[in-house]
Amino acid sequence: MRYRKVLVGCFAVLMAGSLFGGTARAAELKIAIMQAEAGEARKFQPMLDYLAKKGVSASFVTAPDYSAAADMFAKGTVDAMFSGSGVAGTMIIKGLAGPLVRPVTTAGTSTYSAVVIAPKGSPKFTGDATYFNGKKVIFSSLASAGEFYFHSLGPSKPAKILKAASHGAAIDALSRGQADVAIVKNHVWEKEKGKYGMLEKVGGDTGENPDNTLIVWKKLDAGTAKKVADILLGVKDDTAPDAMAVKDALKITGFIPTTDKDFTHTLDLLKRAGVAQDFAFKY
Repeated sequence: MRYRKVLVGCFAVLMAGSLFGGTARAAELKIAIMQAEAGEARKFQPMLDYLAKKGVSASFVTAPDYSAAADMFAKGTVDAMFSGSGVAGTMIIKGLAGPLVRPVTTAGTSTYSAVVIAPKGSPKFTGDATYFNGKKVIFSSLASAGEFYFHSLGPSKPAKILKAASHGAAIDALSRGQADVAIVKNHVWEKEKGKYGMLEKVGGDTGENPDNTLIVWKKLDAGTAKKVADILLGVKDDTAPDAMAVKDALKITGFIPTTDKDFTHTLDLLKRAGVAQDFAFKY
């Protein structure tokens, strides 16, 4: 009888260790973030706190650039990353990660598109790459509303290509005469255009790209991915202080499910821009 109790006790300890070990493994989520985006880490901290309270512990892993982040996904060093559609789509094409959820802003948007901005009175942009011939063009690197869109249009002969640190910086540089035309995110232009009466939208992309999607490692445990998705999807209707802190910090109303289908336009754009599995995140 005593021998039987010892066996039952050992079995219980082994089962508990297995269960808790599995839980601990599933609860560890490493989220990649660019080294230059320290402000982003602070912005997302309330979300990490919210996940922790719901049973998923997460931390940031810094990457020096997107190529390094891709390598981290390939090696399983990171499990997730909030990313613009250009980089997210590239990770999808590389087979390293897939979309999980994306935020909806307080303005009600979850997608964006590229717009072409030029001085008032400039010819309208018709979607032909030759529009940029002989012009100084400015845009953000690796952006679906910037460098990727430019390359997706086909060959052109610009006088010069300039890289801006942000969409806002591209608009400002254009206003100061440093460029002849800018390709930027439509929401940024709509927000900033009141400051730039000398500029106007002359055209742009007709398709939409998912904004700031949480992409997750392709080999991430399905149960963990579902748990994270369920937690974040629950933020919208959660009025608890920690949920409100997430929404306030990110300026969102909540998250919505996101799949490869939502990237249909983006993936087509990227492929036309020459992105393939061996793309090294630079032109």
